Amino acid sequence: MFGQIGIWQILILALVVLVLFGRGRISEMMGDFGKGINSFKKGLNEEEKKEADKPAARIEGPSHDAKPAGETVSDSDTATPTDRTS
Repeated sequence: MFGQIGIWQILILALVVLVLFGRGRISEMMGDFGKGINSFKKGLNEEEKKEADKPAARIEGPSHDAKPAGETVSDSDTATPTDRTS
């Protein structure tokens, strides 16, 4: 049924819409539609501008002195738990 919509069906539908709404109302709706698209694009550009103005996040190293993987921690350097009761 809907798979074979031809040019004549589209023209008849356009004519019915034109008669129902009138030329002025259709042009007003299209103008509002265009304004909506422009404001959407403007909003996207403002969002990108805000993100570009932010400084890049800094990646910092560890807050303690890290030892290479081959070295081990001696027994005297290990932390002893002080909150345990023996």
